[in-house]
Amino acid sequence: MPPSSTVETSRSGSLLNIGIWIAQALIFVGFVVIGWIKLSKPIPELSAMWPWTGQLPGIVVRTLGVVDIAGGVGIFLPALLRIRPGLTVLAALGCVVLQVCALVFHAARGEIAVTPVNLIFLALSAFVLWGRRTRPITSR
Repeated sequence: MPPSSTVETSRSGSLLNIGIWIAQALIFVGFVVIGWIKLSKPIPELSAMWPWTGQLPGIVVRTLGVVDIAGGVGIFLPALLRIRPGLTVLAALGCVVLQVCALVFHAARGEIAVTPVNLIFLALSAFVLWGRRTRPITSR
């Protein structure tokens, strides 16, 4: 029978891994949904939801939609499919950078009320970045 400290370490490692997977899934869903909205809705509809989208060129808004979807897919699918899982770490880094830029953008515009969502995604992305460097997924 293994020593209790080994069992506790194994259990805490499993819980950590579960937490990382949950964070990856939340980022995946959130980024893909938000990205799809930026890509599919007409700009006037978007600007009713997010005023900044009506104040930037449409190509910028659509490009941000693509970036969001790429980040969400990149943070989840490589690890899930175990195909080039190291891409998950790079995607997490990209998501961290994206959220820092979003925070600066919204703060500069005085839109502090919208930043909690960015802070949540920043925290989740940073957790995945740290977690998948600490507990990497192996390739097939």
